[in-house]
Amino acid sequence: MTTLGEALISLLEAHGVDTVFGIPGVHTVELYRGLARSKIRHVTPRHEQGAGFMADGYARASGRPGVAFVITGPGLTNTITAMGQARADSVPMLVISGVNATATLGKGLGHLHEMPDQRGMMEKVALFSYRVTEAGELPGALARAFALFSSSRPGPVHIEIPTDVMVKPADTIAALLSNVAPPNPDGAAIASAAKLIAASRRPLILAGGGAKQAGVQLKHLAERLGAPVVQTANARGLLHGHPLCVPASPSLKAVRALMADADLVIAAGTEFGPTDYDGYSDGGFVLPANLIRIDIGADQLARRPATVLIHADCAAALDALVLEVGGTSLVSDGGQARAASARQAAFAEISPALQAQVRVVETIRDTLPSAIIVGDSTQPIYAANLYYDHDRPGGWFNAATGFGALGYGPPAAIGAALAVPDATVVCLTGDGGFQFTLPELGAALDAQAPVIFVVWNNRGYREIETSMLDVGVEPVGVSPAPPDFCKLAEAYGIGAERLADIGLLPQALERARATAMPCVIEITVD
Repeated sequence: MTTLGEALISLLEAHGVDTVFGIPGVHTVELYRGLARSKIRHVTPRHEQGAGFMADGYARASGRPGVAFVITGPGLTNTITAMGQARADSVPMLVISGVNATATLGKGLGHLHEMPDQRGMMEKVALFSYRVTEAGELPGALARAFALFSSSRPGPVHIEIPTDVMVKPADTIAALLSNVAPPNPDGAAIASAAKLIAASRRPLILAGGGAKQAGVQLKHLAERLGAPVVQTANARGLLHGHPLCVPASPSLKAVRALMADADLVIAAGTEFGPTDYDGYSDGGFVLPANLIRIDIGADQLARRPATVLIHADCAAALDALVLEVGGTSLVSDGGQARAASARQAAFAEISPALQAQVRVVETIRDTLPSAIIVGDSTQPIYAANLYYDHDRPGGWFNAATGFGALGYGPPAAIGAALAVPDATVVCLTGDGGFQFTLPELGAALDAQAPVIFVVWNNRGYREIETSMLDVGVEPVGVSPAPPDFCKLAEAYGIGAERLADIGLLPQALERARATAMPCVIEITVD
């Protein structure tokens, strides 16, 4: 007899899952019955939050959904923070949990890990939460999740299986696979957008995280129109080094001036969130008056007004626009010059200290070309989110925008390294954030994930301390003492070195990459 728990593994394999992140417990033992015999790799984090962040990093690096297995109750609540980050950044994540036996649910009888309404709680953070009560329901629940991931704006999905349902017979169930695709761009909307484009003289493109898979199409349209391309943090790397690229935050005055000067703005895959467009909370961002919005999510399109709305995947919509405007280049009024001026003004706008931190990130990029850099909320990440041009599409992501979860970087970097084993992966984290998920060093070693952990050690939460001082609040609670990160790494059997001179970073990075093992480089900062 094949149990439902065993069938789950076969169904996940059929959907292309090759890795799951999780910590087994008494409420998920039956889900592991078929795992040892499968081709799916299991990675054990040191905390369920790490499982969620690893799944997130895996998804962002690979473009495939990340999958986490967690126990009912505390295992699932530990994962909620990671699900919140995935929801904020539209990351496809499937969280499969156990739940207590069906007959006990909602009774308040005091069972282990019992919650009043686990699924009700998850419905507040997941795109949808589904409880499987019979074996025949599982293929449909998984099909619904994977269809959502491929056809609309993704995010976290939760499926829970009661312990008594995990052992039910499931010999006859089979995977329900569908080729659900995003909606095709509406022809009338494309035609309307093309008319606006033809009439414009100073067009501008805003690219967000939803355009990460549309780099080729974005480049074609930008060059056809001679339009500068402003990239939010989640779109960096799409047009590295291109004369039309503006790798700077729309929160900067120079970028806002570029937007205000444009007579048409094409927004591809961006939600206009405040962490990208009003990072200083000064209220200075103004939605463009003449706006074409492209988004895979109909609900997202409905949240802000636009002149033309195109409900479609960014790649398909940009392709359609290129075809509609025709083969003749529509050279705008000095697009490359406008982009160059914006780049220069944007970088000059940030402080010398921030410029120096951007140079640190550029050092990592230039020493390790085409590396994936996964960031936590730390000073160089904040600085580079303001201005930084990465050299790999989809190779720059962090938790310093959107939900903003500290501790994201280390486990997400592990997930990315396992998803793209031929890429060099760097985790850039601060001493404060690293301590949130520091034990995941052990998971990196277990999984042989060769992540280079670069720790920016300024002995505290300096970004928060600065925010307090800026508004006249005496800093409190912002100087937690860091441990000796090198000794801790060595305790896990991981190589480590400490740098007091940032000029030594390139050589340290080269040494770390040569080991093909996880390594820690600690940079002590005044």
